Amino acid sequence: MKETILKSLLKIEEDYHVKILYAVESGSRAWEFPSKDSDYDVRFIYVHKKEEYLTIDQMGIGKKRDVIELPINDLLDISGWELTKALRLFRKSNPPLMEWLRSGIVYYKAYSTIDQMKELSKTIFAPHSCLHHYLNMASNNFREYLQGDKVRIKKYFYVLRPVLAARWIEKYDEFPPLEFPKLLNDILPEGEIKKEIQTLLKRKIKGEELDFEPKIEVINEFLNEEISRLREYTNTLQVELPDFTPDLDLLFKNTLDEVWNEDSLLK
Repeated sequence: MKETILKSLLKIEEDYHVKILYAVESGSRAWEFPSKDSDYDVRFIYVHKKEEYLTIDQMGIGKKRDVIELPINDLLDISGWELTKALRLFRKSNPPLMEWLRSGIVYYKAYSTIDQMKELSKTIFAPHSCLHHYLNMASNNFREYLQGDKVRIKKYFYVLRPVLAARWIEKYDEFPPLEFPKLLNDILPEGEIKKEIQTLLKRKIKGEELDFEPKIEVINEFLNEEISRLREYTNTLQVELPDFTPDLDLLFKNTLDEVWNEDSLLK
């Protein structure tokens, strides 16, 4: 599959006249709980040629799109963000982008931009913003998927992962790892809740159909209590974000010089 992904990325470079800086897995495979029918969620960051930026309209305005999205098929979902869009979101500690930088499945990386972003992410990380993101995700998924007497059991992971990620931020004051087993093993003590979750995880990874089953009361109660508790904790945090714009402007300019002073395509 990696060869197919790389061929798709190369075609994007050729069709859109861009250079791809970074491409990773971002979905359940990166979270280490894929199902047997899980697709590949590939996300990438790309940069246009210098002259594309020397206009009065910035990327994202009018016809100057700042995303590239390929048609989704049953196995492959590929989309990417243009670099200035990515850096504006990075400035706000955007959690999906921060996750891309930490993905354990890297399909492609070129030039020094991503290494510099990874280094900057240690200081750009904003706990308050990331906690709100994960709590909103957990609350919305909890309300949508886990309220009936019978629920789609596999949907528990779409609430558990953001809750455990939020608890990691609370515990360590750093951005959480993507891998669900790592979150689970570190954050939850041994006991009934952890045992129930581990059983679900084994079933999901083995490819069992986790469709509608009676909801697991002990997990529902845990999630409900944790979402409320973490919400209260988040509201106590002070919000003070330095302005990283000059650093990111310099990173953008240096990337243009580094990329377009060479004549290399994705290999």
